Amino acid sequence: MSAVNAPRKLRVATVSLAGCFGCHMSFLDIDERLFELIEHITFDRSPLTDIKTVGPCDIGLVEGGLCNAENVEVLRAFRANCRVLVAVGACAITGGLPALRNHLDVGDMLQAVYGEVPNDPELPLPLNKVHPIHEVVRIDHALPGCPPSADAFWQFLQDLIAGREPTQVLIRYD
Repeated sequence: MSAVNAPRKLRVATVSLAGCFGCHMSFLDIDERLFELIEHITFDRSPLTDIKTVGPCDIGLVEGGLCNAENVEVLRAFRANCRVLVAVGACAITGGLPALRNHLDVGDMLQAVYGEVPNDPELPLPLNKVHPIHEVVRIDHALPGCPPSADAFWQFLQDLIAGREPTQVLIRYD
């Protein structure tokens, strides 16, 4: 097939918010299938590209919940630029392990950890609780797991590339 007649590659962006980066590691566990995947997608913002801002994309994969103002800002930019937004993993879907702090007072917690509440304009403002991403923006799909398996990522992306409703999605947001 000539380059003129080749199907357009989908632009995919990924981001890790308040999480452990395990979902990105699981994504990388598709191993040699990455070479096949790269025939169908181009990465935009992602730790794989080191691009720090998101441009117009077909698919945005969001790992992690929201624990500070910077997470919210990044997520809103993602939603504005991604045609399809996917909550990936337990932290993005429910707040995950970081949400275990939700019953604690943030000021008391910072005092206990640092000895005093940090007051540095470089530090993002912490939220009073950790939020799943659907509480702030509309999401189109959720890929559950802690983390989702490499095979779940693979099948999910294959479905999206083929224009099918993903079969691995157990949660659908309409």
